[in-house]
Amino acid sequence: MVKNGSSKTAKTFESLFGDVDFEHVEYNSAKDYIKKYWDKYQERGLSNNTLNGNIFEIIIYTLLYREGLIPFYTQAKVAFVPNVEFDTILYTPSRPISLSLKTSLRERYKQADLEAIALVHVHRRAKSYLLTLDPTEAAICKSKVKSGEIIGLDGIVDCNTSDIDNLITELKSIQEELQVSPKVEVIKGNLIQ
Repeated sequence: MVKNGSSKTAKTFESLFGDVDFEHVEYNSAKDYIKKYWDKYQERGLSNNTLNGNIFEIIIYTLLYREGLIPFYTQAKVAFVPNVEFDTILYTPSRPISLSLKTSLRERYKQADLEAIALVHVHRRAKSYLLTLDPTEAAICKSKVKSGEIIGLDGIVDCNTSDIDNLITELKSIQEELQVSPKVEVIKGNLIQ
């Protein structure tokens, strides 16, 4: 069962394959897993912008879980990065990795880029990726990364292509390093009161 299984999004996700738990859905690649769930969701005709985004997030979260890329944080706030709530953060001692999840981009890539800039300003070795289901906008954003118009994002990932498979492979290379983030003590020293 998906955590918080009482929400409309969780119920919709869980109903996509009837009695088959997401841990038992068969797939050949990350791209295949996403396509399987997204196509099944689209067949239901339940589409609205909020639900689309929420379903996409759950698909990615369950994919990360299935691929053993745990622990990870959702709707995460990072210390010393004010006013930003990241869709997904994977943490290693050497760097946080942010995954911004957008079904379509339009102008939303700008928000993801600013969030990535804020994250790397505090955590110099941080990596940030924008995952989308919008192939046209993904191609446009990839060209903006190459031209230097987008400076914070390390990659634009079109989840309809092998881009997502490549990202999962990259993340699996650091799988052993993934851990729960430590508690941050803001000031250390001899306290005089």
